Amino acid sequence: MKFVLFYHSLVSDWNHGNAHFLRGIVTELMERGHTVDVYEPKDAWSVQNLVRDHGSTPVLEFQRAFPKLRSTRYDTLDLDVVLDGADVVLVHEWSDRDLVRRIGEHRARTPSYRLFFHDTHHRAATQPDEMAEYDLTHYDGVLAYGKIIRDLYLERGWAANAWTWHEAADTRVFHPRPSVASTGDPDGDVVWIGNWGDDERSAELREFLIEPIDELGLRARVYGVRYPSEAVAALRKANIDYAGWLANWRAPEVFSRYRLTVHVPRRPYVTTLRGIPTIRPFEALACAIPLISAPWDDAEGLFTPGEDFLVARDGKEMKKQMRAVLHDRALAQSLAKRGLDTILRRHTCAHRVTELLKIVQEVGAPSCALPSTAAVS
Repeated sequence: MKFVLFYHSLVSDWNHGNAHFLRGIVTELMERGHTVDVYEPKDAWSVQNLVRDHGSTPVLEFQRAFPKLRSTRYDTLDLDVVLDGADVVLVHEWSDRDLVRRIGEHRARTPSYRLFFHDTHHRAATQPDEMAEYDLTHYDGVLAYGKIIRDLYLERGWAANAWTWHEAADTRVFHPRPSVASTGDPDGDVVWIGNWGDDERSAELREFLIEPIDELGLRARVYGVRYPSEAVAALRKANIDYAGWLANWRAPEVFSRYRLTVHVPRRPYVTTLRGIPTIRPFEALACAIPLISAPWDDAEGLFTPGEDFLVARDGKEMKKQMRAVLHDRALAQSLAKRGLDTILRRHTCAHRVTELLKIVQEVGAPSCALPSTAAVS
C-alpha cells in the first residue's frame, strides 16, 4: 500500500520526541514492502532550532544513520498530487489546522484512501479548546497514544472513531550494545536523556534526579535541550555534567556506558494522563539499562512496575533505589533482562505497525488488498 504521512519532522529530534517513533514506523512499513511518503513543513521549528544550534552536520548525520528514510519539506502542497494513489494517510496533531481541514475535505472528495489523525501530546486534556478547533469531520478516526486521550476524542465528539496506538521502541536502533558499565569501567553511574520541559517537571527533576545524585555523590550526565540557565547552574552545583542535545539514534551507545537511567514524566502525565509513559522508557528498556521511574500510573498495564523497572515515590525512595541498583548486580541484571523482554514481547514498532494495519482493516481496507502482516517476534 501507499502511506502518506504529514508530520512535524522526520529529520529533526530537537525537542521533538515524535521523530523517534515516526522513524521506526516508516522503517517498519518500508521493510514490509509498503511505499511511504513523509511530508514536513519547510519551516519546522525543530529543524530550525537544530540547525541554529549545531549547523547542518546533524542533518547529514541523520541521512547517514537512516539512509532509506526521506521526507519532502514543503511551503505549499498540491493535495491532488501529493495524495494521488494514497491508500492510508496519517496527519499528526502538530500539523497546521488549515492543512488538517484541507486534507479532510480532499478525503471527502476522494474516498479511496483511509485518513487518520495521530495525537501524541497532552493538549487534548490540558488545552481542550485548542484541540476542539481541529476539523476532523471527514477523518476515519484518531490514533491516540493513550486510552485516556482516545476517550476524550469520543466523549467530546471531536471524532467518530478513535483507537489507542501507543508509542514503542524502534528496536532496529534501540537494542543492547556491549555494556561498558558491566565491565566495571563505566563513564558514570547515572545518565538521563530528556528535555527540561518548561515548568512541567522542573520541581520533579530536582527531586528525582538532581538532589539524589548530589546527595549520593554519583557520577552523572544529562542530555537534552531547553535547559534554562538556572537549571544548568543546578546541575553544575550537583556536579552533574550537562552535555546538551544528543541525536536520538546515539542514545543506545550512551546507555551502554552508564549503570542506570531515570524516567521523570512531565506533570500532565502524572496528574491527568494515566497510562501514558511517553517514548523514553520504551527506548531505555529496549537498550537493557536498569530504569528507575518517578511515579506514574500504568493504568493500561503496559509494564510490570517493580520487575521491568523500579518505582520511586519520592526523592528519598529514589536515593534508596539508586543505591540498590548500583550495589546489587543481580538486581540490575534482572531489571535489564525483564525490561528488554517486555519490550520485545509487546512494545516494538513492528507491533505498532501490525496494530495499524488491523485498524485499517477494521475501517475497511482501501481498494487494493492488504498484504499479510509480518510476524512480530
